Amino acid sequence: MGTIICQSCDATIEHFEVEKVTTLYSNCPNCKKQRKTGQKQS
Repeated sequence: MGTIICQSCDATIEHFEVEKVTTLYSNCPNCKKQRKTGQKQS
């Protein structure tokens, strides 16, 4: 089981099937929008 976690807000983005436990970091759609518009995250 693998998990993708937002590196900005620590929200779980998605779970996926793999042979071993894996955690990957990315940015969720909400944090990506805030970065593009230059807004600060609350």
